Amino acid sequence: MAKGLLVTYVLWVIGGPAGLHHLYLGRDSHALLWMLTLGGGGLGWLWEFWKLPSFVAQANRAQEWKQSPREGIPPLSPIRFTAQMIVGIYFGLMALISLSSMANFYIVGLPLAVGLGVLLVAAVGNQTSDFKNTLGVAFLTSPIFYGRPIAILPISLAASITAQKHRRYKASVESETLSVRLYRLGLAYLAFTGPLAYSALCNTAATLSYVAETLGSFLSWFSFFPLLGHLMESVLLLPYRIWCLLVGDPGFNSSYFQEWEKLYEFVHSFQDEKRQLAYQVLGLSEGATNEEIHRSYRELVKVWHPDHNQHQTEEAQRHFLEIQAAYEVLSQHRKPRASRRISLEKET
Repeated sequence: MAKGLLVTYVLWVIGGPAGLHHLYLGRDSHALLWMLTLGGGGLGWLWEFWKLPSFVAQANRAQEWKQSPREGIPPLSPIRFTAQMIVGIYFGLMALISLSSMANFYIVGLPLAVGLGVLLVAAVGNQTSDFKNTLGVAFLTSPIFYGRPIAILPISLAASITAQKHRRYKASVESETLSVRLYRLGLAYLAFTGPLAYSALCNTAATLSYVAETLGSFLSWFSFFPLLGHLMESVLLLPYRIWCLLVGDPGFNSSYFQEWEKLYEFVHSFQDEKRQLAYQVLGLSEGATNEEIHRSYRELVKVWHPDHNQHQTEEAQRHFLEIQAAYEVLSQHRKPRASRRISLEKET
């Protein structure tokens, strides 16, 4: 049965951020993507207003494609590639928050999450990509950056490049009933949200720490690139800007702005506590130079290396891991926080 443009627009208005109109058009991958990202943060949902006629035309041509599947390679799309990168990073961040406590997370959990995010975008519309190659590259890239949250970036980049290299049109398949499609979407949605819900409800304190650490690590990625860092802070402030456009400028003392500021302060205070603890582990005072940090690290590693402490292996292993973690925290480039406060005040 032909799909109607008017019905599509109505569903776009009613349940657009949840992908209801994509479900109606048979674009299940796109529907799942919108369910997991709330319409691409709302921006993707708004941008689709001008794309719906082409989506409807594509859905109505689906029967023709089933009879004679399309051949060749789809054209390269910078927008799809960028979306693959972003969603891969998003899936990786969600995995860091909910699954980072699992064993072998950086070997199994993180590359799997990032790779699936990239593949989800690759399967939007009438295109898809090679499942094995994309996930294989993600798993091969992960050990290079083992134990570091920044691994999300190279994993997502490598998986996105591979997905674009192996892009192809979807093969013709028989139509499935709505109940089967909803069942499959429901399982995928639960697989994504289940770990997050469990962490938030059953391990709230640890989850807040994971959120703070993840956001802090995410912001620190851009410390070497001031322009990108400023752009990311602007993106994080986007909800506040939208709020100002809708209700006017509520001023610096608005409760909404204060809640947004609390999030920043929580992340920054958590990072400050980590640095203070790291200084204590290395036996240094705050403000120590890079040379002092490196010298203390090398001395303590020699003292507590498990191979040199066979009589107290467990204690040596614990100290050794603490020393390594402390050195990594203090070795990260730290961006001055004053610039963030200035940017926040400019918004008001």
